[in-house]
Amino acid sequence: MAMKENITAMLTAKDDKAACAFADKIISESKDTDEWYEYFDDFAALLRHPKSLVRNRALYILAANAQWDEENRFDNVISDFLTHITDEKPITARQCIKALAQVGTAKPQYIPNILLCLREADLSKYSDSMRPLIEKDIAETERILANADKC
Repeated sequence: MAMKENITAMLTAKDDKAACAFADKIISESKDTDEWYEYFDDFAALLRHPKSLVRNRALYILAANAQWDEENRFDNVISDFLTHITDEKPITARQCIKALAQVGTAKPQYIPNILLCLREADLSKYSDSMRPLIEKDIAETERILANADKC
């Protein structure tokens, strides 16, 4: 239990630089090993964190661990994950959209739902300077997932 609490504390630390470095370590290691997958539910809980930087970390960590999800835990978080397509913070929305390419590639059963949510996303709340960037991210993720769906 102490390890779980420590992981959550480290990912939500006030020292954003250290928390980001720890998240990067988890993401990097998750490319090659499932050692972090056991903490999947703890990472998923961070999707609702009030701080957008923490939500960003959780999105990328969960996406990196999607490939190890033989227990289909992602089924319980995909809805929460998809809500961040239109996160209150445009940077978090962009991070989510980019991470969805990795999720869909690892979990192709989600591709139809991901594509539907991307196409139906209401981007009107974002500033004129951010909206085109988000639209570009959506187009890129749609392209990646369309190709992944053909494999």
